[in-house]
Formats: sequence, structure tokens, C-alpha cells
Amino acid sequence: MEKLVIIPTYNEKENIAEIIKAVFDLQQGYHILVIDDNSPDGTAAIVKSLFPTYKNQLFLEERQGKHGLGTAYIHGFKWAITNAYDFIFEMDADFSHNPQDLERLYNACKYDGADVAVGSRYVPGGQIENWPLDRHIYSKGGALYTRIITGMKVKDPTAGFLCYKRATLENINLDAIKFVGYAFQIEMKFAAWKLGFIIKEVPIVFKDRKVGVSKMSKGILKEGVLGVLKIQWNSWFKDYHQTVRIKNPATSTFFTSDVAAEQK
Repeated sequence: MEKLVIIPTYNEKENIAEIIKAVFDLQQGYHILVIDDNSPDGTAAIVKSLFPTYKNQLFLEERQGKHGLGTAYIHGFKWAITNAYDFIFEMDADFSHNPQDLERLYNACKYDGADVAVGSRYVPGGQIENWPLDRHIYSKGGALYTRIITGMKVKDPTAGFLCYKRATLENINLDAIKFVGYAFQIEMKFAAWKLGFIIKEVPIVFKDRKVGVSKMSKGILKEGVLGVLKIQWNSWFKDYHQTVRIKNPATSTFFTSDVAAEQK
């Protein structure tokens, strides 16, 4: 199995069936894992109703309570690693990320040397549609602030449309990633960067959601501002590296690796 798209949801009944259909209509071998945080609007029930249509391609993990974006993706990453997917994608349910761009992120990792491909709004060719001025200021200013504080060169550090190689995720200590909002996206990229993985930005057009309710809040913005400082501070003490057990396909035996570069 090669490609898995992880879609976290909370109250996305207006979008979930259409986004699932849009991904599968690409006919490029994608599987989808929806991680639903007990949506009261019945999002999970809609996903279940689609199981017969997308048998062995569509999966659902239901969590009790609303635990946040970051923990949803960590849950999904671990599920993807356990099920041996080679390329693992993050994507929103609300069509702010165009499913047509999945292949561009995949190609960056599969053929162009990226360990992490970022769907970027802030590289040449990238843009944002339908955002009010204050959102542009918060986002663009936050990206610049993150680069200054961390030294990381990624121009869109809060981007949530990504492709990871499995080896990249296997080498990141996912249990050390603690943030749940925008800071989660920054910390994951920061961890990959600190471990020496190659991050490439692929220009995308980001469109604000047309239906449903945005999950943006003052708490998430605050986490982003303070989180960047905490990420940089913790980097002096926290080990983002995960020692992994790797199976040798020739002998079916396992060996340990504690150097990220060995899997690149």
C-alpha cells in the first residue's frame, strides 16, 4: 500500500462525502483515513455509509471527545505506519486544499527528493483566495515570525496540506509532539528539519471554506504565537528523534536504527 490521505473531522457533514469522492475520483490509488472527534452532526455516520462504495479504501477512526487537530494527525500517522503506507498526506475536509494537488505533493516526495512536501501559499505560484485582510496579516506575519525565531527556512510553516514519506514519520518521536493547533504544524516541520530531512514547498492555491464552520479560535492563535517560542526553547532539550526497529525484507529480521539519515 502506498498512499494514505488523513482527514481529521469535527462537524464536517456538509463536506465529508464530497471530499472523499473527489479524492477517489482521481483514480491514483489513494486510500483515505478519516479521524472523527465524535462529531455531533453525524459526520462519522456519513463516512460509514460510504464503506460499501469504497471497500478496503476508506477507513474511519472514531475518538471520544474533541482532542484537537494535532492529536488526530498523530493518531493517523501511527495508524499509517502500522499499516505500512509509504506516503502519508494531511488534508482538510473543507476543500480549502484542492485534491488535484495531492499528486503534486506525491511527486515531490516520490521523484524530486523531498522527505516532506508542503503545499505552500507563500512560494511563487502560491496564493490564498477568499480570506479577509486580518487573516492574511495573521498568517503572513506568523510565518515570518516563525522563520525568525526558529531559523527554519520553510515559508509556510503553518501549512496543513502535506505529504510525508513513511521513513520521515518513523524517525520523528511522535509522542514528543504536544501542540494541537497551528503550532502542531510548525513543530512537525521543525522536527523534520532538525533531523535533517529535506522539506520542499509546492505552490498551491488555498481557498477558504465555503460551507461549514472554521475551527480557528483565539486559543489556536495564541498557541501559535507562544508555541513557536516554546518549540525553539525545547529544541535545546528535547530529542525529536525516534529510535525505530526496521524490518529487513530479505531476512524478515529486525535491526535498530538511531540515525535519521539511514532511512533517507
